[in-house]
Amino acid sequence: MPAVIELKDISKTYGSGIAAVEALKKTNLSFNNNEFVGIMGKSGSGKSTLLNILGMLDHPSSGQYLLNRENISAHCDDQISQIRSVSIGFIFQSFNLFSRQTILENVITPMRYAGGKSKKEMNEVATHLLEKLGLVDRLKHRPSELSGGQCQRVAIARSLANNPPVLLADEPTGNLDEKTGNEVIDIFHELKANGQLIIMVTHNPEYEAVVDRMIHLSDGHVVS
Repeated sequence: MPAVIELKDISKTYGSGIAAVEALKKTNLSFNNNEFVGIMGKSGSGKSTLLNILGMLDHPSSGQYLLNRENISAHCDDQISQIRSVSIGFIFQSFNLFSRQTILENVITPMRYAGGKSKKEMNEVATHLLEKLGLVDRLKHRPSELSGGQCQRVAIARSLANNPPVLLADEPTGNLDEKTGNEVIDIFHELKANGQLIIMVTHNPEYEAVVDRMIHLSDGHVVS
């Protein structure tokens, strides 16, 4: 089975001349369906740059990004934005929920941007996702009325709204206690079992035991 994502000789340089910083250097990686992958490295190792490129939030300076064998690097920004909206879900450490919206409205938001669904369909999808994540009795609550663990579940539901094949998680358990963090990891395992690719940046070495493989970065290089 071909890889969902392939990075071929991907490099990223910020600035130019003597001020140039090579954040990522000639990186070759592939990721498959039904896989839970971790990314680790010290501050400045290139983790954030790699995640931003994987999420199509940043352009590589050189190399090819292949999504289902299609060279995304060759597309214009508008095309990339459209592909990203339906192909990739994002989960952040700080949740990034809209504080003035109910959690139901938060989950509906990415479907509005993607288009293609009626208001009724969007409500049904959002309600179903929140029900699966144990929040069906909180639909009209706002993020400020929920615990950190509940907010992260809302963020996971929102990331799944457009049924993307890829989920990118940036330190998703960093603001949670150990028990709640483990519950989030369990959710990721369930999603992986359903065929999704999960890529998670983490500082927690204990997570080496729960992912399928851990990618270690140092100074812009994949070291293991």
